[in-house]
Amino acid sequence: MTTRRNFIKKTAVGLTALTVHPAWAASSLKGAAGKKQFVSNRPATADRHFTSIAVEQTITRVKAKIKDPKLAWMFENCFPNTLDTTVNFSMKNGKPDTFVITGDINAMWLRDSSAQVWPYLPLTKSDTKLKQLIAGVINRQTQCILIDPYANAFYAEPNTDGDWISDRTEMKPMLHERKWEIDSLCYPIRLAYNYWKTTGDTSVFDADWKKAMGLVVKTFKEQQRKEGRGPYKFQRVTERQLDTVNNDGYGNPVNPVGLIVSTFRPSDDATTFQFLIPSNFFAVRSLKQVAEIAGKVVGDSTLAAESKALADEVDTALKQYAVVEHPKYGKVYAFEVDGFGNAYFMDDANIPSLLATPYLDSIAQNDPVYQNTRKLVWSKDNPYFFKGKAGEGIGGPHIGYDMIWPMSIIMRAQTSNSDEEILHCLRMLRDTDADTGFMHESFHKDNPANFTRKWFAWVNTLFGELIVDLESKGKMDLVNSI
Repeated sequence: MTTRRNFIKKTAVGLTALTVHPAWAASSLKGAAGKKQFVSNRPATADRHFTSIAVEQTITRVKAKIKDPKLAWMFENCFPNTLDTTVNFSMKNGKPDTFVITGDINAMWLRDSSAQVWPYLPLTKSDTKLKQLIAGVINRQTQCILIDPYANAFYAEPNTDGDWISDRTEMKPMLHERKWEIDSLCYPIRLAYNYWKTTGDTSVFDADWKKAMGLVVKTFKEQQRKEGRGPYKFQRVTERQLDTVNNDGYGNPVNPVGLIVSTFRPSDDATTFQFLIPSNFFAVRSLKQVAEIAGKVVGDSTLAAESKALADEVDTALKQYAVVEHPKYGKVYAFEVDGFGNAYFMDDANIPSLLATPYLDSIAQNDPVYQNTRKLVWSKDNPYFFKGKAGEGIGGPHIGYDMIWPMSIIMRAQTSNSDEEILHCLRMLRDTDADTGFMHESFHKDNPANFTRKWFAWVNTLFGELIVDLESKGKMDLVNSI
């Protein structure tokens, strides 16, 4: 393991190239010097929604190894944020049931809820209460998919006066929002599969789960649009272009080449060319996981065969249509394509993204096309890459110009083999919290005090996951080089 002294020596020249604006650097040095007292921003113990012994032990262990007081404080605040503030556990019909809000929006996204509890999965081996909580998330997600596989966000109880009840799509009282996003169905599969692999518990794979997975396959096939446009359409009365869908709610035309349409991105923004490449890669991975569970646990050979065949079909189409020649970077993965030859060169901070594909085990990190793509998306050749006095990173049209999402900085670190690059990311994350002790949805490239969403549990927990991962890899010397 690299010592602190050798690491600094080895990367001194490289870090000079990553130097940020003096005001930002001065602020970070002030925090690192411990001139400020950092008091926990966690809710009082009695006010926390859920307490996990294993999570608390992890916080104590990892925090004690972090020498920078501000980084340690941020880790303590962020890692348990999902459990502290967003989960509501109960028993329903004799089964665990867990409703997870995103934070400042009182609704459960299939994507966010999966990602919010994901970092706690390894700790279920020593914490039965935590294991039960995550089983409850899987059970609730199963019921959500059964309500409507095209919906992305749900209420805890029926709500006939919901925020988006007037959307021009097939809204139901349980739906907060009905934006069709491939990843909304992939994330629950990822969580359930890895829950099984971690705990050995198969109780979540009941008859309802099998029925829900049948709907997943059916929905994916409908959105290949090989037999017409399918049953889904969406429009909204709004001044935001990407909150509604053109062509009577069906979006821009696609050529039915085997890929799956995602009407919206993980950012909840409408796609331009509807074959969203990162989400199609995610679908391939998820369908293979469904096939394995169906074959080894559920004993449904038909579901296993259909899932595997669909995964193979989408994978073949990706090989043919996802890779595009860029004039500067060579062969790269496009962000979106339409099957007619049109492609969009960009990336969005939300996950799945092109940058995050190895994090989701969708593409190998050493894949040469991915490495070319990584260079493209983390550069000014990506229209949603921003660099300023406070830092650099990827944003997206959801918030707009000059707003960097910490999520993209975390993903850069999670998909990097470079200690220098990881350290640069850690510094940016530490120094762009606006002294709140938490991550945010986005911050302005020149002013971290200009940020969106002060309570966004997904990115808080994701930051905690990064620190825990670095500790598990024996990289605390790197963390302490900050």
